[in-house]
Amino acid sequence: MPLPLAHTMIGLTTNEVLGRGSAPPDWKTVVFIVVLSNLPDLDIAAGLLVHGNGCAFHRGPTHSIAFALLAGALATNVSKLWPAIPRMNWIHSFLIILSHVISDLLFTKSPVSLFWPLETHWVDGVSGWGESLMPIFLEAYKDVWVLLICLLMMMLVRLAATVKERTRTDLGDYRFSEIGKDQRR
Repeated sequence: MPLPLAHTMIGLTTNEVLGRGSAPPDWKTVVFIVVLSNLPDLDIAAGLLVHGNGCAFHRGPTHSIAFALLAGALATNVSKLWPAIPRMNWIHSFLIILSHVISDLLFTKSPVSLFWPLETHWVDGVSGWGESLMPIFLEAYKDVWVLLICLLMMMLVRLAATVKERTRTDLGDYRFSEIGKDQRR
């Protein structure tokens, strides 16, 4: 099960792939990506606050495409209301939130409500405050492989962007030198 650190890295990697290796995001954008990539797990906090059980609402509507669509639209428009939040287009917001849902779908045994409201799945069991919070701090080592894969993907995206830029620059230099030859004749 990906924990918040893995969801964060997957969200940052999603942003990197969508940006195709452009300039690294500033710290406000990184914080915004952290929030968006962990947003579906608000259902754990809701379950803890309402029932004292982090599993009460987990993997329900917040782990769906519909939630990612709605939350992505909300995240895109919130920067208009609160300028301190960095601007992010809808598709970036949507895909960063959806990356959480997809990673839970792929890396966990319990189902997610991907097509909610047509299907709804809930996590069975009871998870109090301690059982819900302790894995975040004591079991993050389980996600090391996710972190390594994400770092590798980000490095490959940066490398591809660098190669593309150098190729474009070299072609530009070649065209410029060819123009110069034509003018000298």
